[in-house]
Amino acid sequence: MAAAAAAGPSPGSGPGDSPEGPEGEAPERRRKAHGMREAAGRPAGPDPLDPTDLNGAHFDPEVYLDKLRRECPLAQLMDSETDMVRQIRALDSDMQTLVYENYNKFISATDTIRKMKNDFRKMEDEMDRLATNMAVITDFSARISATLQDRHERITKLAGVHALLRKLQFLFELPSRLTKCVELGAYGQAVRYQGRAQAVLQQYQHLPSFRAIQDDCQVITARLAQQLRQRFRCALPPAPSPICARLLAVALPCVCFCVELLLALGEPFLAHARGRLEKELRSLEAELGPSPPAPDVLEFTDHGGSGFVGGLCQVAAAYQELFAAQGPAGAEKLAAFARELGSRYFALVERRLAQEQGGGDNSLLVRALDRFHRRLRAPGALLAAAGLADAATEIVERVARERLGHHLQGLRAAFLGCLTDVRQALAAPRVAGKEGPGLAELLANVASSILSHIKASLAAVHLFTAKEVSFSNKPYFRGEFCSQGVREGLIVGFIHSMCQTAQSFCDSPGEKGGATPPALLLLLSRLCLDYETATISYILTLTDEQFLVQDQFPVTPVSTLCAEARETARRLLTHYVKVQGLVISQMLRKSVETRDWLSTLEPRNVRAVMKRVVEDTTAIDVQVGLLYEEGVRKAQSSDSSKRTFSVYSSSRQQGRYAPSYTPSAPMDTNLLSNIQKLFSERIDVFSPVEFNKVSVLTGIIKISLKTLLECVRLRTFGRFGLQQVQVDCHFLQLYLWRFVADEELVHLLLDEVVASAALRCPDPVPMEPSVVEVICERG
Repeated sequence: MAAAAAAGPSPGSGPGDSPEGPEGEAPERRRKAHGMREAAGRPAGPDPLDPTDLNGAHFDPEVYLDKLRRECPLAQLMDSETDMVRQIRALDSDMQTLVYENYNKFISATDTIRKMKNDFRKMEDEMDRLATNMAVITDFSARISATLQDRHERITKLAGVHALLRKLQFLFELPSRLTKCVELGAYGQAVRYQGRAQAVLQQYQHLPSFRAIQDDCQVITARLAQQLRQRFRCALPPAPSPICARLLAVALPCVCFCVELLLALGEPFLAHARGRLEKELRSLEAELGPSPPAPDVLEFTDHGGSGFVGGLCQVAAAYQELFAAQGPAGAEKLAAFARELGSRYFALVERRLAQEQGGGDNSLLVRALDRFHRRLRAPGALLAAAGLADAATEIVERVARERLGHHLQGLRAAFLGCLTDVRQALAAPRVAGKEGPGLAELLANVASSILSHIKASLAAVHLFTAKEVSFSNKPYFRGEFCSQGVREGLIVGFIHSMCQTAQSFCDSPGEKGGATPPALLLLLSRLCLDYETATISYILTLTDEQFLVQDQFPVTPVSTLCAEARETARRLLTHYVKVQGLVISQMLRKSVETRDWLSTLEPRNVRAVMKRVVEDTTAIDVQVGLLYEEGVRKAQSSDSSKRTFSVYSSSRQQGRYAPSYTPSAPMDTNLLSNIQKLFSERIDVFSPVEFNKVSVLTGIIKISLKTLLECVRLRTFGRFGLQQVQVDCHFLQLYLWRFVADEELVHLLLDEVVASAALRCPDPVPMEPSVVEVICERG
């Protein structure tokens, strides 16, 4: 490569072909040279045997240079040389930097290795000397053992016989020693003698001689225990008081001495305390008996706290003061004693607290729970292993959960009571014949009553989280009680229950919903809609502010409850439309089915049932308007009554009735009617109801007119029957268009009724429009 570079440019190359050519050609040449270098340096395929691969294991520099000279021009060779020189210099620089950076580490590692070699040589020498010394010691030990083995066995046998003789002598002299110790007042020495001999006497009590010794010792020991118990009762104060506490401190050495000796003799200290504590428990149980009335819950907890809990604290303090040397065994015995009696006390407390679950006021109950929890702090600290404080906290939590359930039942009962009051108020005017409260007033009364009950329940359960209450700082009352108990269990649970109760009125007519007054459905629908709009958000915000609901517990979003309330309101309003539509439909159906339309007389008046339909529709309009807004109507024509009447004008009737309703062409009549239905707009009778008066009245009128249409299709009409239908439908059109969102809907349905009657009339001769108008105006 160097030789090629020194050769310079070839004779045929010009100035523009040299590496230092014009600037415009230099970038292109460099790109080509770079591409050739990449092609030469990195083969296209993974060939490990390629001798021209710089990174391969079989790289041959001669072959690589020969390939470069044959395939690359001079410029590329020079560029390759320059690139290679640059890479060599960079590698040299990197290697030099690496060596400089790690020089000190190399020196330190070398010194460490040299020092380790020296240390290991010394250690090997010492281990060799140690092994030699151990072998010598083992040899000497074996020689000594072999020499003294015979003498050691004889000495061991003699020592065992001597010890046995001393024990036998001690056992035979034990009754006299115990008697002498008792007479001299050396109670400690007597107890130690008894403790040394008790195991042997128990083991060999089947032998007559040892049995006699054991009997004598038991008599003496019983007399000794009686004297110790007498001294213990004289030294221990009988009841907890400050004076007795000072006396106990003064007499503590004597009490400690007596109790230690009694324990050594098998007399338990706790057996004496059990009688007194069981007496307190029997006194509490007597208060809960069937014959005397149960005391006040606060008085009951005070009695138990001062009697049983105070006595248990004194016993625990005295036991720990006297028998601290017993360690974990004594602590476990005391904890078991406290657990046993504490469980009986807790059972009595729970029985008394269960009697308070029926009341609505929590103040006295919370005060009683606070004192109960406070009194158990001291024994809980003294007897941590017994778990008394945790058990007391569990009782308080359980009572709090039961109170939440009680208040939830109270809210449900209050809601059902409000519904009962509404039913009575709605039925009272009809029975007594006087005007009753309006729906708006009833709705306001129900909403305010339910809200007041909710606030009262929140105030009642808020007493459990008051700062002055001892258990309010417990994790349950700071977290789960507020979020899962009050918010989810009480408030959200009541909202769910209220929506479910309201939805239960939407049953089929043959079930519960059939006896529900329509006004109650309308009122409940508006109540649920108001809850969805503002009340739910207000109640939950009030709950979160009072109870500081924590975010780490999952809670039901406000949007979910609002969606449920809105769906309940929609179902109630839809059911109201169906019920009211069914009432009017029943009148129309009976009026059609009970009349002989073939032999009816020429109409002179509007039928009374049509007037009743208009009156009932007007009453429903007034009723719905008390709770819901007007709604949006389509633009009406300038004179809707005339426009409606044009449905039955002679211009349309001539084309519809004259040629079509002749007996000679029945098929043409059906064909024209069916073609007209194809191009008419389809009416959805049970379309969704919106929360406004127009939508509600539109739904009721659609159901009523659709029922009229279906009943007409099942009857056969004479000429005067057709004319009566014409008069009735025109009368309905005069008044019903005012209640619907689109008057064209009434127009189409009534037009369909008259057309259906004409199709079922053998002699379809309609009445003159002017005569129809006069009859309707007169009616």
